[in-house]
Amino acid sequence: MPYQAPVRDYQFLLRDVLQLERHANLPAFADASMDTVDAILEEAGKFTSEVLAPLNAVGDKEGCTWSPDFSVKTPTGFKAAYRQLVEAGWPALGSDPAYGGQGLPHVVNVAFSEMSSSANMAFSMYPGLTHGAYSAIHVGGSDEQKALYLPKLASFQWAGTMNLTEPHCGTDLGLLRTKAVPQADGTYKITGQKIWISGGEQDLTENIVHLVLARIEGAPQGTRGISLFIVPKFIPDADGNPGQRNSVKCLGLEEKMGIHGNATCVISHEEATGWLIGEENRGLALMFVMMNEARLGVGLQGIAQAEAAYQAAAEFAKDRLQGRSLTGPKNPDGPADPIIVHPDVRRMLLDARAIVEGGRAFMAWTALHGDLAHASPDEAVRQKGRDYMALMTPVVKAFLTDRGFKVCSDAMQVHGGSGFTEHFPVSQYLRDVRIALIYEGTNGVQALDLVGRKLAADGGRAVMSFFAELDQFVAENEGDAELKPFIDGVARAKGELQEATMWLMQNGLANPDNAGAASTDYLQLFGLTALAYMWAMMAKAAQAKIAAGKADPFYERKLVVGRYYVERILPETGGHLAKLKAGADLMMKLPADAF
Repeated sequence: MPYQAPVRDYQFLLRDVLQLERHANLPAFADASMDTVDAILEEAGKFTSEVLAPLNAVGDKEGCTWSPDFSVKTPTGFKAAYRQLVEAGWPALGSDPAYGGQGLPHVVNVAFSEMSSSANMAFSMYPGLTHGAYSAIHVGGSDEQKALYLPKLASFQWAGTMNLTEPHCGTDLGLLRTKAVPQADGTYKITGQKIWISGGEQDLTENIVHLVLARIEGAPQGTRGISLFIVPKFIPDADGNPGQRNSVKCLGLEEKMGIHGNATCVISHEEATGWLIGEENRGLALMFVMMNEARLGVGLQGIAQAEAAYQAAAEFAKDRLQGRSLTGPKNPDGPADPIIVHPDVRRMLLDARAIVEGGRAFMAWTALHGDLAHASPDEAVRQKGRDYMALMTPVVKAFLTDRGFKVCSDAMQVHGGSGFTEHFPVSQYLRDVRIALIYEGTNGVQALDLVGRKLAADGGRAVMSFFAELDQFVAENEGDAELKPFIDGVARAKGELQEATMWLMQNGLANPDNAGAASTDYLQLFGLTALAYMWAMMAKAAQAKIAAGKADPFYERKLVVGRYYVERILPETGGHLAKLKAGADLMMKLPADAF
């Protein structure tokens, strides 16, 4: 069975759980009635399942092709699909109407992005990074830069990239060597080599806008001396069209484990012409606009690939005949029962579904707070939105990709030996999703960011706000007998997360290694707690529909999967708390030469 977009699940989330129409009085939500959103979701489902999904295996098998003239050819069908993407207006969903966008809330765009990534992760990375470049210029560019670049990026007529990593320099960007030399006309000559540049060269768009981190001659060393530059493949002419070829070259493509359909390039800037964005030596702060958007997008990729892998595994489990049910044959006229009758197969499938549906809700909930951070007239709501976006970004990125990879691995296990072959799709999902645990900051770095910076920011205001929200939800619903398992789960997990937070405050400052050793378990505990809250909110919405007489089995099934999460996955919080409190002593005891 081909990929089926989760249209119904997003309708439930946006209409019944997040209640998008509550915000209809805000200008940013004025065009996001549920009738409009339903239509967008339906069309997004058709486009991604009918146009993008059939190209997923094609892109995996063909990959991209580099030529000695420094050009790159994308896989068969990608150019036509990209043209359809642009013509249908999908790129412009959440962009500023002042630059040709549709101005819809980002939470609506998240739904399309998940469907796109599930259908074809490698393809969806091209427009995904373009939107990140758009956002960085939108925040930090001059009026002239915005007018020139944003309409082309919003429409995806031009593509955007992010040039950070260098051969000797990954996460520690303070070590970068790419230099920028000021010119008399106000431009800069950019020289240096960047690696692992997704979409750094391709044949989909008429121009590529590279956002490049570089150090201006004489600037301070370390991260304090980094600036950000616009370096287009073709320098725009007086009419804003692609003009002279800039001295930016793709020297080759990486041979990768997965995402073969996306061109991962080595890019050489050879005194390329660039324009400063924002202030000198303030480039890293501006690049973080793009990086944080990318991190949320990577978390989404984890859930997206998990959804596709789950669908493939569930379909396989219903068709594959092997063994008999422990409680007696369920397919007595056949030689064996389908493997979906076996509890351990059910365990893997329900683990997957509970994580995917809970993670999808977490993504949408976080995106909605991001929308409110910009759109609400209430400063307290805007502040909470900003706080949550900062606090949740490392959790979304790392937790959802860790769990998404596990779902893909379990989906391969459901397939048995068939999953390890290329005749079935799950091996591609597993290979594709693995990069998501690494890029835009490895998951260990995300955990350190959460523990080392995000918890303490503004005196812990964000995490305390989250605790208060959980407490309020529990207090408002603890008398509801139907919701008791969910409410008890949220209360228990919140208590463990709060205990872990206090332990970090007491032990992390005294010995920073304690914070580092605890960071990954803390992030996992945080993610599990967040999904418990998502499942409690979904259970409340589903129970309300059932109580109102809705006979749709969707709601009852939602409650079953939610109960499964609470009873079979959420108890992992206790293990993470215990490991966290063990501290760093044993972890750091062996000398380095003992490894």
